[in-house]
Amino acid sequence: MAIRYNLWIDPDNTAQHRAVEADLERYFMERFADYPHIRLFGADPYDYDAPFNRLYDVLMARAAEYCERTWCYVASPEQLNRCFFRAVGRSNKFIQDDR
Repeated sequence: MAIRYNLWIDPDNTAQHRAVEADLERYFMERFADYPHIRLFGADPYDYDAPFNRLYDVLMARAAEYCERTWCYVASPEQLNRCFFRAVGRSNKFIQDDR
């Protein structure tokens, strides 16, 4: 299996990694604007049919494609995940259920 993530291939290129991650966070924020308010985790956070979980899967795939197409950069799953949840934390589109 070949290493394909830019972060692993060239870990010292921090300027590029930071630029891509900042753009990914902006990308996620822009995609969130396309949706009405989304409830975070109801009674079962592992309900894969919950809107948040479906949104996560779709946006992860689209963001990976965007990154490769725009930056010729293969983001690691960890980078995508971190940028996604940073954007969730900054967005006003998410509502947390009372437990």
